Amino acid sequence: MELIPDLPEPVARECLLRSSYQQFPLIASVSKLWWREISLPDFLRHRKSSGHSQELVVLSQARIKPVSELGSGKTIPTPVYRISVLEPESGLWTELPPVPGKSNGLPLFCRLASVGTDLVVIGGLDPATWRTSDSVFIFSFLTSTWRNGTSMPGGPRSFFACASDSERNVFVAGGHDEDKNALTSALVYDVAEDRWALLPDMGRERDECTAIFHAGKFQVIGGYTTVEQGQFSKTAESLDVATRRWGAEAKDFLAPGMTTWPPVCAAGGNGVLYACCRRDLMVMNGDTWQKVGDLPADVCNVSYVAVRRSGKLVVIGSARYGEPSVGYIWHTSDSRWEKLETCEKYEGHVQAGCFLEI
Repeated sequence: MELIPDLPEPVARECLLRSSYQQFPLIASVSKLWWREISLPDFLRHRKSSGHSQELVVLSQARIKPVSELGSGKTIPTPVYRISVLEPESGLWTELPPVPGKSNGLPLFCRLASVGTDLVVIGGLDPATWRTSDSVFIFSFLTSTWRNGTSMPGGPRSFFACASDSERNVFVAGGHDEDKNALTSALVYDVAEDRWALLPDMGRERDECTAIFHAGKFQVIGGYTTVEQGQFSKTAESLDVATRRWGAEAKDFLAPGMTTWPPVCAAGGNGVLYACCRRDLMVMNGDTWQKVGDLPADVCNVSYVAVRRSGKLVVIGSARYGEPSVGYIWHTSDSRWEKLETCEKYEGHVQAGCFLEI
């Protein structure tokens, strides 16, 4: 059967390759043949290699409520978080459909990761009860639908590090349990198989740590032990995902000034590591962090940073907590900041994010 009647296969396939990701749910509903075509791993690879892929910054963002809905009480209601999507190339903002049955929004402090054409939402705190959640929700950008994943095992875990290899697996490490005990344990979630597996423990407890996936390794940065409570470590550990073994702890991964305010880190496809720390944009040169620029004043409270395929950075943040969220592009070629236009609907506080190329 032909992809598009009366059109040569290469031309028909090119038409699908050039479609916007927002048209994928419609394309998938047209026929099983079209659904199968856009579901193939080769389809996504061809979109990237031909320059037709779209880069998306996906955020857990508070919904902005009109003043009239806030009431006159002395208590401030818990914000309702939803998924916002930014296309950095066009500056277009959109909102994903809500998770079915979650009228109170996403779990607070949940973690986001991208795998293929899926968004994975893991853990957090129930916004109604504030109890730790082990939930897993998966959104397909191909069908614009949510599905439930297998719950995260190992008991309650919050404020953990999370990163993905972007292809199949999501890695989780550290955080703390319901008694505020920092954890050493780690897990891996196979999205395609909907299956969790235990990983070897890290060499030290790491609560409120952060993570990146870099050069085939799941790298867990900073955090603190149970007895240190808030005294962030400058160390890091890396898991070789091929051997499932942790390497030696990097004792001085973070510079001394980077531990008083935990940095927000990102890794580029070219292996370059970036960190936003207080008002500084920093890059790792060898084993040393070097400042390469000043963050704009209205984004220095950074919530999320991503490195685009071009090497440009996307930085999301605010001047301080409670101020409107804004976005910037940092052009590495001339160290120039470009502010993104943001309407009021997408100025809410951002708790987590991930980067997706589809």
